[in-house]
Amino acid sequence: MYENKQIDPSPGADKRWHRPLEWGRWSRSSGGASRSRAGWDTALLQRLSPPLTRLHLPSVRHLALPVASAGLADARERRPLVNIVAFGNEGDGFSEDNQQPSLIWSYLRGSALISQIDSSFSASHLGKPVFAEYQVCIFGNVRLVVHDCPVWDVFDSDWYTSCRLIGGADIIVIKYSVNDKTSFQELKENYVPMVKKALNYCSVPVIISAIGARKNGMPCTCPLCTSDRRSCVTTSEGVQLAKEIGATYLELHTLSDFYVQKYFGGVLEYFMIQSLNQKSSEKMKKRKNMQKCHRVQPPQLEQPEKMPILKGEASHYNADLHNLLCCCQCADVAFYPKDLSTVVEAHKIILCSVSHLFMLLFGVKSPSNAHDASIMQLAQSLFAVESGDPFPSSPHGVPPCVPPVRVVVKDSVFYSCLPDILLFIYSGAFQWERLEEDMKKKLKDPDKTEYVLEKVKCILKTPGKLNSVKDCKSHQIKQLYNTSLRLFFNTPVLADVIFKIQGTTVPAHRAVLVARCEVMAAMFNGNYLEANSILVPVYGVSKDTFLSFLEYLYTDSCCPASILQAMSLLMCAEMYQVIRLQHICELYIMTQLQSMPSRELASTSISIVSLLKKAKFHNSDCLSTWLLHFIATNYLIFSQKPEFQELSVEERSFVEMHRWPSNLYLKQLADYRTYIHSQKCHCTVM
Repeated sequence: MYENKQIDPSPGADKRWHRPLEWGRWSRSSGGASRSRAGWDTALLQRLSPPLTRLHLPSVRHLALPVASAGLADARERRPLVNIVAFGNEGDGFSEDNQQPSLIWSYLRGSALISQIDSSFSASHLGKPVFAEYQVCIFGNVRLVVHDCPVWDVFDSDWYTSCRLIGGADIIVIKYSVNDKTSFQELKENYVPMVKKALNYCSVPVIISAIGARKNGMPCTCPLCTSDRRSCVTTSEGVQLAKEIGATYLELHTLSDFYVQKYFGGVLEYFMIQSLNQKSSEKMKKRKNMQKCHRVQPPQLEQPEKMPILKGEASHYNADLHNLLCCCQCADVAFYPKDLSTVVEAHKIILCSVSHLFMLLFGVKSPSNAHDASIMQLAQSLFAVESGDPFPSSPHGVPPCVPPVRVVVKDSVFYSCLPDILLFIYSGAFQWERLEEDMKKKLKDPDKTEYVLEKVKCILKTPGKLNSVKDCKSHQIKQLYNTSLRLFFNTPVLADVIFKIQGTTVPAHRAVLVARCEVMAAMFNGNYLEANSILVPVYGVSKDTFLSFLEYLYTDSCCPASILQAMSLLMCAEMYQVIRLQHICELYIMTQLQSMPSRELASTSISIVSLLKKAKFHNSDCLSTWLLHFIATNYLIFSQKPEFQELSVEERSFVEMHRWPSNLYLKQLADYRTYIHSQKCHCTVM
């Protein structure tokens, strides 16, 4: 692969010896790029102190320099340290000179950067040398400790020592002879995996050095000539091994000073400088951390106490209307068969909110406004409205001025299923599968079942739209009332009660009020004046607040415009005992206050203490407790307001106990700021 040329370093010799890449190569496994020795010399000259005098050491492997005193030993221990561990034998079986120096010793002996050296040997249990330890001084004041292990058997004989050496190594050197293929295969298959295991994924630089010139020169590429391939290790095999372990590959023809110092020394010194820089950076970080630990630390601000959590109440809108059908309070419709033998009661407001057919039937819409003629034809074929009062003495408290409407169902099959159909409608009209099952059990005839279900679909059909079975099964009809009952909110259509409030009137429907509010159910069905009166006065509530209250009863939703309106609505809900509406108002107030920034909270005209007193007066325990915690959490803001003085003794005690930040923290912060100002430093807190 390379020409076997002798290097003549004399001045008159061929100048090609200054081109070291012709005689040796080094490459990083990731890129495989070559780099000249001049680059390493430039990097080193920029980092090192003035050049040191080269110390010519005798060619002896046992040299021990005594330590002058304990003080020098302590100073030596404090110097920067670099640990190098070298494995492998650079000799081969064909070499006649068994006393040739090793790669490590050749570098240490010939490097101009080394000022002193100590060496010693460690022996195995058989008495044979296992590794040589060199301790040298490099770069002027850096202590370099090198463990050179010429035999790989150390992993088999002393695994613990080998792992300990590799674990503490800053640089690892692996050596092998290019003329010993057997040793290379054993190194690749057995010992390199052990080195990787001992490294345990640590980012330690590894240098693979291939030593020697191949005996047969350029190997023959003929398939029949395989003798040189069996005995020599090719460059590609060495580079592949370096890629597998992420190492730097280096190839040296001989262990002369030219190759050892220019190539091996340059790579080794580069990694030593990198290791020293890394250790210096870690040492500086450690020193800064130690300084931070000894510095006076600012006080730690604890987290404020967690605010009380309000558990919301689930909606019972459909259940309220279902109960209305079961108890038949305020019923104003009576369905009869042709023989008038039985009666099924219902409410016009509920039926009209579900179907345009019932709007036509009860006169809410005129036939001229009907956009679908099929609906009018179905109404005439199924029902017949008759005048007259079927209840001479109504037991359900219906006012005499609002007589129930008598409706005759012409289809007997449909009438037999009418209770189940009304239950389906009053329950929210979303349990279509259940209605199908009830029809099948009652009729026990598939044709009749299909006939009745088709009639129900036509009743629920929206004019201008084609309703399908899929629409009945989906969630589109699940919320019929909170979307359709809104059409009758604050309108005189079908209204049977009028509230008089602040000089104006508000129409409403008894059926909805009785179903949604227990207080109004008792008021309209008990021995009260309102039970037989259409005009009902309302006191203590503004018109806007009462309209918001009625809107919730009709639609099961509300959206207050402000915190004060939410508090007024909460007071109205407490007066009529609508608990879920109270919780909605409480949650709205909490959310709005919690979202206020500190500057807005300090300048707001809303009196939090006044809200607290109203919440306590109207039995809103959750809101009152939350407001006390809110005042305590924002103590520095509310303690500066005049309303803070309106707190009772018990409330003031609670706020002082749970205040944030605490008095202890404020005292510690004042002491810390005093200390910082005395030291003329910058405060890291304020």
